[in-house]
Amino acid sequence: MIPGTSIGKRVRHLGRYREIAQILVANGFGWFIAEIGLSELLDYPRRWFRKTEPERVTLSTYERVRRVMEQLGPTFVKLGQVASVRRDMFPVELINELSKLQDEVAPVSIDQVKAVIETELGMPLDEVFLELDETPVGAASIGQVHRGVLISGEEVAVKVQRPDISRQIQIDLEILMDLARMAERHFDWAKHYNMSDVVEEFRTTILRELDYQIEGRNADKLRDIHQKDDNIRIPVVYWNLTTQKVLVMEYIEGIKFANRDMLVELGYDCRDIAEQTVTAILDELLMHGFFHADPHPGNLAVMPDGGLLLMDFGMVGKLSSEMKGHLASLVVALMRRDSEAILRTLYRMGIVPADVDNLKLRHDVEGLRSKYYDVSFHEISLAEATADLFTVAYKHQIQIPSELTLVGKTLMTLEGVLEHLAPDFRILDIAEPFGRRLLRERLNPKNVTRDTVRGAFDVFDILMDVPRQVRSLLQGIQRGRVKVELDFGEFERIVRQITRISNRWTLSIMLLSLSIFLAGLMIASSLAKSPSQLWSFPFNDVVLVAGVILGGWVMWSIFRSGKS
Repeated sequence: MIPGTSIGKRVRHLGRYREIAQILVANGFGWFIAEIGLSELLDYPRRWFRKTEPERVTLSTYERVRRVMEQLGPTFVKLGQVASVRRDMFPVELINELSKLQDEVAPVSIDQVKAVIETELGMPLDEVFLELDETPVGAASIGQVHRGVLISGEEVAVKVQRPDISRQIQIDLEILMDLARMAERHFDWAKHYNMSDVVEEFRTTILRELDYQIEGRNADKLRDIHQKDDNIRIPVVYWNLTTQKVLVMEYIEGIKFANRDMLVELGYDCRDIAEQTVTAILDELLMHGFFHADPHPGNLAVMPDGGLLLMDFGMVGKLSSEMKGHLASLVVALMRRDSEAILRTLYRMGIVPADVDNLKLRHDVEGLRSKYYDVSFHEISLAEATADLFTVAYKHQIQIPSELTLVGKTLMTLEGVLEHLAPDFRILDIAEPFGRRLLRERLNPKNVTRDTVRGAFDVFDILMDVPRQVRSLLQGIQRGRVKVELDFGEFERIVRQITRISNRWTLSIMLLSLSIFLAGLMIASSLAKSPSQLWSFPFNDVVLVAGVILGGWVMWSIFRSGKS
């Protein structure tokens, strides 16, 4: 039995397992079901899983993967969309196919919408709304949006979750985790990329999207970020009418970016709009570490006064201060076309596999530098540069942190939108000053001190954990769980190295202990009513001289042990 997955769950979801199996077989992936051992559970002959429908043979493997996602429904479409930003994990041909997945479905009936609203709010519809348009202004796999008017007269946008979608997604998530764990047992690639962790990360993402209260809080936080900018609007949330499955927000008129022809016809400056949009997103991303992560043309609009309207806050990104620092390093390194700095950042992030071929990695990163070296900074496509970097990561099995892949996806989406809106505009025109500001912020003495102290504590924690790690290693060797091979030709050199390290540790600890002791004596002397004397000299001066002599002795001893 797979750990964490009960046979009862598999039996309970047997119908869905069979549906998934049939779709996989129809698209030529029956071998996957057979390999991971699910054919026995589904009680079909093993040979049945080797079949492929004739019309599917003409499609490429990656096209068939996309069709599987489309046919399996909302959960798998969402999974495909999340996977489409993982250029560090999947080949570019698959990424291109998954990028075609559309989160658009036929809307549910207005009667079903009304039933969900009344159940969630616990009151009849006519006690809340004067009007509720029957035709949605937009419909997606999880929910749809209707325009309405409250009893109090305010125009609102009402987002309503599709009936039973939460239960369907929960079932699919359980099955996905089961499949991921089985794949890890049978395929090296699944184990290397920790597919169960990927599914768990996806689970967290999609469950947050199922809770409209989280989306409302995201909107509030982004509004706080932009509160000093009168040109940016985030709709206000009506919290008294918002639940996990219903979100009521202020309705604001605007022309969506998708309708560029109308914007041009009405005389809006598309380049100015593009600059305003990039400034807003980069400010969220680089200065606040909290950003709108789905800036597609349907979620961006221009208000009648020319201001920017942001909508749909189900997908946001968050960056820790540490990750912001890494991102700053990458941005500045890319700006300077500094391949060494890019490599240093990747290593510092701890994401480079231990068995990576350093020479080949360095060669590929240097290849990126050469590609962009003679290109004017303002002519570089951010999407292309990001894709190139992720391609190198994929080649060397470097798994980029999900926070940064979401940053990459956001910027690539934004660049695609703005290329349509203002073809001569480049994100890097605006990104350059942000990068320099990030660098100045990072070199600020206050931040340098903070990072140094944090680093010192990290080193201290590691050193304190060394005895436990060594004890664990020795126990593993003693119990036969760890095999050790010794090259006796190197043994003497290893012993000398260990001796030197031991000497340095011993001397350093002695110096630290003595320093603390002497410091205590100095403090005690200072607090005394009359200064202490030693051989007619002030006691503090004697202690200071002794400390200098001891420090010099330790340094000389360490130097001598390093030479021996």
